[in-house]
Amino acid sequence: MSIANITIVITSFKSEKKIRNCLNSIDKQCKVINVENSDNQEYKKRIEDEFKNVRCILSGKNIGYGKGNNIGLKEVKTKYALILNPDAELFPDTISNFFKMAEENSDFAMIQPSTLEDKKKFKSFDLASTSRVWDNGIELDIKLIKSIRGHALFLNLQKLENIGFFDENIFFFLEETDLAMRIFKSGKKIYFCAPIKIFHEGGKSHENKINYEMELSRNWHWMWSTFYYNKKYKGFVNSFIMVLPKLISSIFKYFFFLIIMNKEKKEIYYQRFSGLANSIVGKKSWYRPKV
Repeated sequence: MSIANITIVITSFKSEKKIRNCLNSIDKQCKVINVENSDNQEYKKRIEDEFKNVRCILSGKNIGYGKGNNIGLKEVKTKYALILNPDAELFPDTISNFFKMAEENSDFAMIQPSTLEDKKKFKSFDLASTSRVWDNGIELDIKLIKSIRGHALFLNLQKLENIGFFDENIFFFLEETDLAMRIFKSGKKIYFCAPIKIFHEGGKSHENKINYEMELSRNWHWMWSTFYYNKKYKGFVNSFIMVLPKLISSIFKYFFFLIIMNKEKKEIYYQRFSGLANSIVGKKSWYRPKV
């Protein structure tokens, strides 16, 4: 299968240093759409000048991971798309193994690769030689799943036509879990394929100088998304019962760190409380990192 059949979509936010490693790992013949969650024209020019296979779209502001990916996915003209985080990197056989998997399992909606956190441990693998037991079998190299991790997702776009892409109400966290749940509920298939590997640094997609602000944002959005996602599928009452211990804990820890004058921890638990409270009362996911 030709590399012309795939477009890679990368949503970034202040990731210029990290994304270069990602882009350098991609075959220069492969089409790439980079949605940058800002209005940084200089960034767009530098990336497109350096990487001729990359089209950079500026969203204008920080609109979130799911909405950014949706902008990119709507521009894709190829049969397949690969959602990739800016702090992830491909190995030499990653794309070819995705294609081999797709050729033998054309019914898939999504394929999840396995993740290496140490590039030195990578060993090339010919997917054509692996065992294939898809449903309730004894082999675990390739299996059907319904829960995913969002840093690398291979999508069969035709299978998603009646499902849609990411829920744009979610700014960050659980947007890929929500998409997987909709795929699962529609009866479509998601495969996990261990022999297909990517490298993912994890939590390193932005510049180090904004780490604390991003940590505050992560805590707010994790709590907001947790209640929103569960309410969507389990209803308000069940979700409220589930998050109540988290709500109480965040209040207790806020006052504890206030008393011992730990400003950073106090602010983190305030954001956790605020994210949950806003989600519970039905407010939109409005918080944005102050960067």
